[in-house]
Amino acid sequence: MGKTWFTNAVIYQIFLDRFSRGKMRDNDPMPDAMKPEFCGGNLQGVIDHLDHVERLGANAIWITPFNTTSAYHGYHVTDFFGIDPRFGSTGDLQRLISAAHERNIKIVMDFVPNHASYKHPYFLDARKNPRSPYHDWFYFKKWPNRYECFLHYAELPKLNLDNPEPRKHVTDAALYWLSLGIDALRLDHAPGPSDNFWQAFVKSVRTQYPDTVLFGEAWTAGIRLRDVHTLRVGNRWWAWLLGSETLMLHYRDTFDALLDFEFNRLVGQFGRGKCDKATLEKRLRCHYDKFPSSFLPSFLDNHDMDRFLFTTGNDKERLRRAAVLQFLQPQPVIIYYGTEIGMSQQESKDAFTSYGDLVARQMMIWDETRWDKGLFAFFQDLIAKRKNVGTAVRD
Repeated sequence: MGKTWFTNAVIYQIFLDRFSRGKMRDNDPMPDAMKPEFCGGNLQGVIDHLDHVERLGANAIWITPFNTTSAYHGYHVTDFFGIDPRFGSTGDLQRLISAAHERNIKIVMDFVPNHASYKHPYFLDARKNPRSPYHDWFYFKKWPNRYECFLHYAELPKLNLDNPEPRKHVTDAALYWLSLGIDALRLDHAPGPSDNFWQAFVKSVRTQYPDTVLFGEAWTAGIRLRDVHTLRVGNRWWAWLLGSETLMLHYRDTFDALLDFEFNRLVGQFGRGKCDKATLEKRLRCHYDKFPSSFLPSFLDNHDMDRFLFTTGNDKERLRRAAVLQFLQPQPVIIYYGTEIGMSQQESKDAFTSYGDLVARQMMIWDETRWDKGLFAFFQDLIAKRKNVGTAVRD
């Protein structure tokens, strides 16, 4: 099959810690998911609910990072080769991959190359020992307490991926996970590493695993003027000034695909009643003309933003209209967990001074009496139509 599955993919995004603790524990007392703490979601929970993904009709699962980590969301990696025991084991991952493949469901791993946790043992050694062999794995401005980070987050020291040793370490980690049967990598914070790193990384992956799909996250939202210096992308100032589409164009010939933040911006305007269908479709045609076909997986929302349903004032008819427009486009489709059953939130993430994104990362609801079953059937129908007619549904 190669990479052809991705052209018509319907990808179900799972936020691992908040999806399922396993069917045996799903009905246990609910943890407080408004705290930035582990709530118990794990790989076994994903295995237990593959029937849900299959029933919905999705043919791929994107799982947020399962590496050994210092944070519940998994993006603060402390071991690029390990699985956090709170998420499961290598055996659990292998069972998940096998069970998913038996159902013709692909597995997308969320891979974070740009930075590590400040609790990573190599960084701890580099801060403790001025002669540490890991000193040059990071960008120390004034050792030991001033160093370059992911944007301005001190808990995420930036890796020097133009140094051959950390470059090899991170690349070898990606190759290791692919050797276990991972089908695609979602590459976090693509503008962070240099273009030179990405060229070498992509070459290594394509040489050993030519069927792997690599899709990047190239997004300028949340990047402040003071943070631009942390980006190693070649056109960082233009990208920052002109926005995500300009940044995405920079990677047009690097990756197999890019998360479509421009679609997300435009469909958000449509969902809030700020533009009509004809205007949206005209802008999308102009946008798509700049990229290869099937290059831009679309999404209404994800783990870093308010849920789409909430942004519409919890108007499910607006959600349905937006989803139809999403499925009409000749691009892969991503559905964020819970969207299909009507999950929303009480407040905007922007109402909080910290950890506001938790409002969009609540525990998946497994009590089907609380589902909007009509909405679930609607998404099943959309997906079925897409499979029957090819890349996009017909209006």
